Amino acid sequence: MTFKDLNLIPEILKALNKENYTTPTPIQEQAIPAVLAGRDLFGCAQTGTGKTAAFALPIVQLLNEQQARTQAQRRIRSLILTPTRELALQIAENMQAYSQFTPLRNAAIVGGVSQKAQERSLSQGPDILIATPGRLIDLMNQKQINLQYVQILVLDEADRMLDMGFIHDVKKIIAQMPSKRQTLFFSATMPPEISKMVKSLLVDPVKVEITPVSSTVDRIEQSVYLVDQENKQKQLNHLLRDDLIASALVFTRTKHGADRVVRALTKVGISAQAIHGNKSQNARQLALSNFKSGVTRVLVATDIAARGIDIEELSHVINFNLPNIAETYVHRIGRTGRAGMSGTAISFCEGEEIPYLKDIEKLIGKTIPEVKDHPYPMLGLAQPSKAGGASTAGGSKPAKARTHPTLKPKSERYPRASKTSR
Repeated sequence: MTFKDLNLIPEILKALNKENYTTPTPIQEQAIPAVLAGRDLFGCAQTGTGKTAAFALPIVQLLNEQQARTQAQRRIRSLILTPTRELALQIAENMQAYSQFTPLRNAAIVGGVSQKAQERSLSQGPDILIATPGRLIDLMNQKQINLQYVQILVLDEADRMLDMGFIHDVKKIIAQMPSKRQTLFFSATMPPEISKMVKSLLVDPVKVEITPVSSTVDRIEQSVYLVDQENKQKQLNHLLRDDLIASALVFTRTKHGADRVVRALTKVGISAQAIHGNKSQNARQLALSNFKSGVTRVLVATDIAARGIDIEELSHVINFNLPNIAETYVHRIGRTGRAGMSGTAISFCEGEEIPYLKDIEKLIGKTIPEVKDHPYPMLGLAQPSKAGGASTAGGSKPAKARTHPTLKPKSERYPRASKTSR
């Protein structure tokens, strides 16, 4: 299937061609026709599946056709709510690319920066507004934003907004919109609160579920190192001495932990920067830009700050701390192995994280191979159980040990592939 088969207008097809997007992803194939038909939509999809274009392309088409018919005064006709600044800016960048051959205007409203420039964007009359809840509420309270003409609402990364405590802000925002509207709802996971929101906000929605959360990308090579907490940094330094690790996104549990890892890496001559909620917006954007351009080899991030990070040819994801929510592991490692490329996911597991490892293996339905041949093995601890919770003490075969994951030449790790939209 091609984008032309989805009945997209020439202006959008021209933009996609300019951006070198050729093949729609599964979620785009299913979502775009439904949104163009005016249906509410619930998309359950992980990061990296192309969901931004799945809602952005039909929004551009619907609003552009309406603009051409009515020549009405510019008003905010579509609102895209997203939990983090990085993700909002990424969506705004994509939206600008998709709408570049239409007269539509887009604006991004995010916290952490001066609102003066955002006020100027609002004064020009955007058709599409991409916003984080906190800054949007601020500007609504200042009477600078009117949402009573919104026709299409997008709630992106709804589960993360719930985790970050934005759910009450989201409800306040929705209360200022017309009750009759088209709503597009995207979430990577389905906790009970999200199910409740779907039932209350969507009317007879089309459901699109892509890549169940229990699955991981087959082309991602996964491994785990059992290592005591005090040796994790030494193990990371040791791994990163290998120049074949071209770029690494390292996940820590806390903001302070991310800063500690960066300081330790810098001390041994490895270029690294951190990205987390305590950093200013400018500092976060600079760190991300340096990482994308190759100036910085290692980006250390917390889960919340990593939402919206979209990096092509990311060779490695390293879990310095295993997440306590198994689904988060799937989202983390999904940062690599995108767009037909291969990737490597390495995890460090200390004693207190063994239960997290068991949960992850149960979710993905397989044992993550353990690397035993390394300088900092964990001392005095039994092996983790097999996937699904079976204990090795009960007669199950232990996980197959292996040495350092084989790093293939870059030409093999990154086969050329047609670029798909994000």
